Amino acid sequence: MSLKHVTTALAAAGAALILYVGLSYLFAPQATAPDFGVPTWPRQEGTAFLAVKGVRDVATGLVILALLLTGHRRALGWAMAAIVFVPVGDMVIVLNSGGPAGTAYGVHGVTALAVAVTAALLLRERPARPARLPADTAPPAGAAPSRVPSA
Repeated sequence: MSLKHVTTALAAAGAALILYVGLSYLFAPQATAPDFGVPTWPRQEGTAFLAVKGVRDVATGLVILALLLTGHRRALGWAMAAIVFVPVGDMVIVLNSGGPAGTAYGVHGVTALAVAVTAALLLRERPARPARLPADTAPPAGAAPSRVPSA
């Protein structure tokens, strides 16, 4: 399996997972919130903050999918490198809120590591070399003329 296949699978899995989490926060916020790791979460009027998290997560997944589907792999790598900030921030929030360290490191820390590894692998990819044109094929427009002497 090539590096490109591995990074595609990792990025697609990451997009699917964060889309699932985001949709869970939008459609079942009170059931999903305890899994985040903070000891308390918004209730009644404050539940809008859970929807904010859901929208953020859905948008993150859509950005990953858009870059993946359009073939902008280098941009995807840089976007995922930036996205690492989200699970790292979530981990710090859980730790600073008195949440369980196991959730902070085991959920958010592992997520940050997986996103960082995926970003690094994407940024390490090299574009495929273009196939050689047959000798009788005309050079692309704007190419320098051949210096082969004519007979």
